[in-house]
Amino acid sequence: MTNVKYANLTTLDVGRPSSSAGEEWQSFKILFHDFADLPSAVGQCTRSPEFTCNGHRWCIKLYPSGHTEARAGNLSLYLRLCSGGYATATFEVSVLDKYQSIKRIAKSATLRSFSSESKTWGWPQFVSRSYILNQANNYLDDNGTLAVVVSIQRDSASAAPFVPSNPIRGMIAGMFLDEKTADVCFEVGSADVHDGDEAAPSPVTFHAHSFILKTCAPMLASLFGSDDDEVATATITDVKPDIFHHMLHYVYGGSVPDAELNTHVKDIINAADKYSIVNLKLEAEAAYVKSTKITMDNVIDNLLYADSMNLALLKEAVMDFLAENHDEAVTKDFSNIPGHLMRDLLVAFGMSKRAGKGNGKEKDFKAMRVSELRMKLAKAGLDVDGSREAMRPENPAPNSVPKKNHFAPESQISLIFQKITTMTASTPPYAPSTTDGSTNPYHPDNLTESISTDGGRGINYLERLSSCLGLDISCVRW
Repeated sequence: MTNVKYANLTTLDVGRPSSSAGEEWQSFKILFHDFADLPSAVGQCTRSPEFTCNGHRWCIKLYPSGHTEARAGNLSLYLRLCSGGYATATFEVSVLDKYQSIKRIAKSATLRSFSSESKTWGWPQFVSRSYILNQANNYLDDNGTLAVVVSIQRDSASAAPFVPSNPIRGMIAGMFLDEKTADVCFEVGSADVHDGDEAAPSPVTFHAHSFILKTCAPMLASLFGSDDDEVATATITDVKPDIFHHMLHYVYGGSVPDAELNTHVKDIINAADKYSIVNLKLEAEAAYVKSTKITMDNVIDNLLYADSMNLALLKEAVMDFLAENHDEAVTKDFSNIPGHLMRDLLVAFGMSKRAGKGNGKEKDFKAMRVSELRMKLAKAGLDVDGSREAMRPENPAPNSVPKKNHFAPESQISLIFQKITTMTASTPPYAPSTTDGSTNPYHPDNLTESISTDGGRGINYLERLSSCLGLDISCVRW
């Protein structure tokens, strides 16, 4: 029996190899499904999808009943050069049996030249068609599929030339914590009061560049004033220095190691949410969902956490768990669950019932999975952070951002604000101004403008604040 040739197979030599050893080949398997039903008149061919090798595009041309009348009744197989220009190739074509062993193989005797005048080389009488269709010969698998493998010897001279990748990302990453070129810095430390003689740990300084922050992390950039005379400093006391290091490194194009991400996942989610590093938040959320086993003991805690931080993927995982374990879930006490979460649970039940029953039409945004919804929004240039409701546009348009017209008239919003403003608003995050005197865009008095200019962040904040006050803002949406 002929041995199968494996693509990219690593060979280890014992002793001195022969001069022909070490030749590298690239193989492509082509499956001709329903072979018996392929066009079978003499001269009719079926072409495979194109594949690339040695910098050129190729395909296989298969004539089930022969290329010409002289070869009628025989399978004809040819390798064709699909890209323009000139190419050479040493190649072989084999047909496998239903057990994926080589049934018949043919090899080019010499290096073949392909050009615009001679685009194909092959075998006009590879094997009898009737022989293939005879089930006793085991050419076709149980589904009637014929497997053809073409192998082409690699040619290093024909390979695509090496072109270095764009260095800009590496350059930006190299500026991370570069004190010489930095024009702003963060002093990150704990604001905890220590008793007795115990000294508070000194804050950790992180140097940064305002132009990078303004583009990649606007909320961090907003912590600084407009003083151009010296390096501006901002103090951060609500994020641990090691967590801030990961977050700032991410802003400069870096990544958080998996071990660190899993160890500090909640701290990273909280920090990324607070400072609107959206992609880092979503990456950490995905890691949390992957590493967390949801049980009846922690399902409510995870649901409340997902809702408080607008973690749509985690909320979906919780809802899936409740939908799958509804008989046991009805025994739990959900009295402390906000009422709007019941709507999400109904969506989860509805999606579980409709699973596998697609009608071929575009899915309803209300029932779309979170990852799919985020993918569509990202392609349309829309905000992918926030609750399912905040993410769900009626008709997403490319390169558009959420505008005020996603809401009812301001008169309806003002009714919500009238109730919100009755609360005590003397301390952050509800104070009219931040500690440095600048306007707090998320104070109730400023929320209308915030929603218009800050898109989903203002929307998400309004949802959170109203939920804490027990208000239903579903009427605010169209």
